Amino acid sequence: MSKKPLKIGVLAMQGAFEEHIQILDSMGIETIEVRLKDQLADIDGLIIPGGESTTMGKMLNRYDLLEALREKGNSGFPMFGTCAGMIMMSKKVEDGLPGQPLLELMDITTIRNAFGRQIESFEADLDVSEIGERPFHGVFIRAPIIKCVNGTVDVLARFENNIVAVRQDNLLATSFHPEIAGDSRFHEYFVNIVEKWKEMHGKD
Repeated sequence: MSKKPLKIGVLAMQGAFEEHIQILDSMGIETIEVRLKDQLADIDGLIIPGGESTTMGKMLNRYDLLEALREKGNSGFPMFGTCAGMIMMSKKVEDGLPGQPLLELMDITTIRNAFGRQIESFEADLDVSEIGERPFHGVFIRAPIIKCVNGTVDVLARFENNIVAVRQDNLLATSFHPEIAGDSRFHEYFVNIVEKWKEMHGKD
């Protein structure tokens, strides 16, 4: 019996979800735009894109997805958060709004818009040994940074001594936008995490 093809969901309530879908499509990965809780049962991993973290949190609450995603993330389900997605996955946000909804999955503390406003967005080459020797071109748009990490969090990349990419078990997060860098290596890295998780859980 042939194996069921990998399917990765991209949270599509708000933000830069289409770019993630495009890069996964170019890799031959089946994707689905996730907007409803029932869709979570049919995917092997989830990408939470950049956007506006406070708006995203409110929409997750409105559509009854916040607790469902939290439960899946805590169970070991693979997730990849970029920019606002990284903020959503953080256990703490230092400058978050009062009562801001978070998934609270990763043992990291983030600072929103740490590099400034939209006009202060920038690009930089990053050393990320986990994905290869060639530098990764990071695109930072109103980007957060990770102030501190705890527990089993591994630091994957820094920019000017600021932590900008981390992994904790099957959870991956970046301050920058790998989906618009013209480089699929972070998505390939996440797909590898998903494939190993799927294999370990005997999912066909």
